Amino acid sequence: MSLFKSVATFGGLTLVSRITGFLRDMVLANFLGAGAVSDAFVVAFKLPNLFRSLFAEGAFTSAFVPLFSQKLVAEGKKSSIFFAAQSISVLVLFVGLFVLLFEIFMPFVVEILAPGFRSEPEKLTLATQLCRITFPFLLLISLVSFQGGILNSFEKFAAPATAPVILNAMMIFSVFLFVPFTPTPAHGFALGITTAGLLEVLWLRFFLRRLGIKIKPYFHIRKILKNPEIKTLFRRIAPGVVGAGIYQINMAVDTILVSLVGTGAISWLYYANRLQQLPLGVIGAAISVALLPILSKYLKENQTEEARKTQDKAVEYGLLLSMPAAVLLIVLAEPIVCLLFQHGKFLPQDALKTAYAVIAYSVGLPCYVMTKALMPNFFARGDTVTPVKYSAIVFLTNLAFILLLMRYYGHVGIACATTIAAFVSLLQYLIGLKRRGYWQFSKPLLYKVFRILAVSVLTGAAVYACRLELSVFYPDWIYGSKWLLLLSLCGLGLFALAFFLIFAKIFNIVDFYDILRLIRRKK
Repeated sequence: MSLFKSVATFGGLTLVSRITGFLRDMVLANFLGAGAVSDAFVVAFKLPNLFRSLFAEGAFTSAFVPLFSQKLVAEGKKSSIFFAAQSISVLVLFVGLFVLLFEIFMPFVVEILAPGFRSEPEKLTLATQLCRITFPFLLLISLVSFQGGILNSFEKFAAPATAPVILNAMMIFSVFLFVPFTPTPAHGFALGITTAGLLEVLWLRFFLRRLGIKIKPYFHIRKILKNPEIKTLFRRIAPGVVGAGIYQINMAVDTILVSLVGTGAISWLYYANRLQQLPLGVIGAAISVALLPILSKYLKENQTEEARKTQDKAVEYGLLLSMPAAVLLIVLAEPIVCLLFQHGKFLPQDALKTAYAVIAYSVGLPCYVMTKALMPNFFARGDTVTPVKYSAIVFLTNLAFILLLMRYYGHVGIACATTIAAFVSLLQYLIGLKRRGYWQFSKPLLYKVFRILAVSVLTGAAVYACRLELSVFYPDWIYGSKWLLLLSLCGLGLFALAFFLIFAKIFNIVDFYDILRLIRRKK
């Protein structure tokens, strides 16, 4: 399958996932608001996700997928499946022990993660209870990511991309299944998270069986650890574990520091980050997931020119979609937040503070997407050390700017620090790839990037002018009728799309005939 089709498949289904995710967040905002209960739930929701970079989409998967893909090409299906069975046995053992350890010491973990909760004992107790309910989700989502990595290696992107929809749907249906029978709505939503993890495992297991893949646990751990291929896997994982550990610390530091800002700040940043995650997940994650097995295959077959062209396309697609998305989020942050979240216990002042954070995050969105597109170039070559070094520098940059900015700008300062760190991260990858001779910007690609930026800014300016005109005729259109707000945003969105496509054609950014050809092409 071509990179375009892989990205389109994964990205399109991820878009469905993100839309259901917004429905989920609207339900959460309505039931939990942006106060003490919401802050406790967000901590419980974030805790297992802090470690996904270590056990799920991060170190383990980034090391496993290239090895599995290359083994599949070189030795065939049977041998690669046996390697997968050994790998997953080790994963389950270590993650299971990790989850058990955290369950035992959860009160101390929560105090460390959210020290601002110490002054409110009830909030601390609630957060501990919720974390104990949600933390088993880490083991389940690790299995899901492992299963997804195998399916992606067989160029089956649809099922893994739809798995997150199960989480969103289960949390929405928790309103009926769990919330009426639990002490607080937060307890019900927490139960929905762990239940969804189990359903996701069963979902991907079904699609693996359809491919004739049966992953049976292999309990001879000593034999597994003596296997040279497993040793290679662990050697590649080790730097990734350090890098993921840095990433975990980075996320934990954000949570620790924002808990000190005051009640509501954790929730404002959570909802702002959720908006940023829509384009980042649909575009950045789709490109990263689709690119890794394709690059691994080309490099295994010594097709370096094809690998370079594929990397060029990944960067081009990423920027073509992320730059206009970032501009529109900046221009329309306040009305978008109001439409999605400002109802029930989520008040207008919460919407405004969330919108400020959305703007700060959105400035760095294209950097996040480009980094996602460039990172697989290292992993596909078995280089898991370099990204770790970059992660350490990004962490220190983020921490320094958080401490500098949060004092004056509160939660918005933390979002700004994250964006500054994203620019630093991208710069490292660009310099690192060029120095090693892996990849660099070609002149045609660089010119296209400038044209994409110019058209995106023009589109943003046009939409902002329309927003100002709308405010003249309907001064209260943002905080007034929800139907007027919805119609206004739909109108602005359609105008932005038409404006961007017209100027994209004028500036020769998009070749519509080429896109149709890629859609029709099978390979």
